[in-house]
Amino acid sequence: MAENSYPGERLGLPETGTGSIARPGRRIAALAIDWACAVVISIAFFSYDALATTVVFSIVQILFLPTLGGSPGHRLLGLRLQLAGGGWVGLWRPIVRTVLLCLVIPAVIWDADQRGLHDKAAGTVLLRG
Repeated sequence: MAENSYPGERLGLPETGTGSIARPGRRIAALAIDWACAVVISIAFFSYDALATTVVFSIVQILFLPTLGGSPGHRLLGLRLQLAGGGWVGLWRPIVRTVLLCLVIPAVIWDADQRGLHDKAAGTVLLRG
């Protein structure tokens, strides 16, 4: 079996443009936007409590992933979350993905398609577009 020439090739995704795998820069920037928003809410309502920040971040992820197809950070940067085979992520996958994202380690271990373990466990993929 030949090695993949680009991330997403073995998933049948295009190399670039709409529908291609979201690259690390955008993914990290979207995460930073979401985390910064959670920090602002935590400061405003909970006198900056680390647990409150994590809970706010998690709630936003769990609510927005199935309803808007991505978190606010994802959407601002032109990213969307879908099932690896295409389609809506449903209700339980965002919960699994978010719990693993908050554990950090699964999110920083990626496969050849630049999918973190949190996406692989949830059966999701973060795409451009």
